[in-house]
Amino acid sequence: MAVDILILNTAVVDLRRPDFDFTDALVGKGGLAKCKTKDMPGYSQEQIKQWIDEGFATAGGPGNTAPLVARTGLKVAIGVNLGAGKYDGLDAQGRYWYDAMAANGIDMSATHIHPSLPTGTTFIHSTTGGDRGGIAYFPNANHDFDFDVFRAAVERLKPRIVYYMYSGLSDRGDANGGNDLADFIRWCREQGAVTIADSHTLTGDPHRLIAEGKPVKEYKLLSPLLPELDLFFTSSDEAKLIENTLGRKPARNDLDEHAYNIQFLEFLTRRFWQDDDRTKLFGVTVSDGAYEKHILPDGRTECPVKVTSRFMAGEVVDLVGAGDSFRAGLITYVASNLDAFRKGRMDFQQAVQAGNLFASLYIKAPLGDRYGNIRPYPKMLQVLRTPGGFESMDALRRALD
Repeated sequence: MAVDILILNTAVVDLRRPDFDFTDALVGKGGLAKCKTKDMPGYSQEQIKQWIDEGFATAGGPGNTAPLVARTGLKVAIGVNLGAGKYDGLDAQGRYWYDAMAANGIDMSATHIHPSLPTGTTFIHSTTGGDRGGIAYFPNANHDFDFDVFRAAVERLKPRIVYYMYSGLSDRGDANGGNDLADFIRWCREQGAVTIADSHTLTGDPHRLIAEGKPVKEYKLLSPLLPELDLFFTSSDEAKLIENTLGRKPARNDLDEHAYNIQFLEFLTRRFWQDDDRTKLFGVTVSDGAYEKHILPDGRTECPVKVTSRFMAGEVVDLVGAGDSFRAGLITYVASNLDAFRKGRMDFQQAVQAGNLFASLYIKAPLGDRYGNIRPYPKMLQVLRTPGGFESMDALRRALD
């Protein structure tokens, strides 16, 4: 049976504890790094299972996206590597991740159980106050993402949208300078799918790298990938790192945020997206919304515009997954208006506003119920069409009920 969206790669369980101060030594205080499996702490599976049962775990990667889309009523499938173990065939992290997705009605038939590598795991040093603790990400089974395995899933599930998460986080998925992933995405388009991928390079101090104008090697992987995508959104910080890496000269630091984001989207247009008779939508997410630019099938385009979020009310609980949840809203809207998207007749700004809505509902939800604010698509669309903003999260929730 065909599905609306197939999301691939980077299954990861995020474990947050105040006693994970070892991460500060491993990646630097406040640092963020991709670590090797051999350096993973030797916690027993029983200990990890206990932490999961005590509520110290959340499902990252597609776990920030797929359940949100599924709760709108779309058919969602996930294709990921999970580690083998004694919990009904999976390790403790994999069992938790699989069950969390299945509980939200997601098709998990494309799960690949890796015989030797554990499920991806991130250890996050949760702290009080303004200091951020270390974040140590262990890709583990994600490193061995085999495109041949998941081509079979695409052929069987016939997704209308294929979403790959993320470029830059898998040794095998990123092989051959990113050309293997670009070839796979091109093949998915040839199968009739609209394609989206995003990047997630783990850099401990992006602002220093931006100021220095230095390239980041993982962003070089985007060079063959970007021309194959129909949808692409990145954060404002990542935009500068991408241009530093792929541009002929570093991004300008003398521009304000608005001017830079406009410049970056024009850079992408010139560098990667030429006339090829298909609709493309791309943009930059910022703290209060997103910038978007689109190209129509006949090659027509307009200047980038900012879509300011109408859903800013309420206190943020956790920003982890903000970009993923934004893209959940975006692809929900595109999948629900796919013919109009292909013909270039979709309301592109409303699609971006859908991303703003989903992101706001996600980052302001309690960690134990990150998906609970999402409603069926007709209700979400009704809120999108409601003029003006919302003075509080309670007002927004009342509008959704």
